[in-house]
Amino acid sequence: MTHVRRLAPPDAVLFDLDGTLIDSRADIAAACNFALAMRDRPPLAGDVIRGYVGDGARILLARAFAVPPESPELEEPLAAFHEYYREHPVVHTTLLPGARESLDASHGKKRILATNKPRATTLLVLEGLGLLGDFDAIRGGGDGPLKPHPFMLLSALEEVNVAPARAWMVGDGPQDVGAGKAAACAATIGVLEGFVPPARLYAANPDIVLKSLSELPALLTAPA
Repeated sequence: MTHVRRLAPPDAVLFDLDGTLIDSRADIAAACNFALAMRDRPPLAGDVIRGYVGDGARILLARAFAVPPESPELEEPLAAFHEYYREHPVVHTTLLPGARESLDASHGKKRILATNKPRATTLLVLEGLGLLGDFDAIRGGGDGPLKPHPFMLLSALEEVNVAPARAWMVGDGPQDVGAGKAAACAATIGVLEGFVPPARLYAANPDIVLKSLSELPALLTAPA
């Protein structure tokens, strides 16, 4: 755990989803490869698709198809991706180590989910994993600009009546760190055991880097 400064306990904790709380790589890869197959494209390896995750479904498929995000070619595969994923939200998806403990350790604070995953799929995943009741506010793709834009964070914090200066943003990607900084959160906390190569996470300059989400409960309960 790399500490940059001592932190006051937060009133709210904002969590990313994919690569932070859950390992959803196999289900995302299956949906992506389903979309590729409908255009007679060969499947991609799961590790390749993992590197495309984080900026929303359209960007993921743009990378998989090697076309610009605004390409009309994506419309039909994108619809197929969403339909397939909604029908298979948690076939292989599991909680990452430390996820349950981190949610429990943040009990009593406002817990917010801020993910670029489409909202409808997000709710199905949370329901399938028994996590819907763990959050005071949820923001997903389709609710507004995606991370690293701060909109998701700021609107959710406003909903739970917590100032950004009293909130931590926890995630595995530069999108999470960027959104937390743009929202002026008290701290941005990067998690290494996610989908993003460590160099990309470090380059985003989070305030604290955790080797695993399993380290977050101790950070939440540490004296300021």
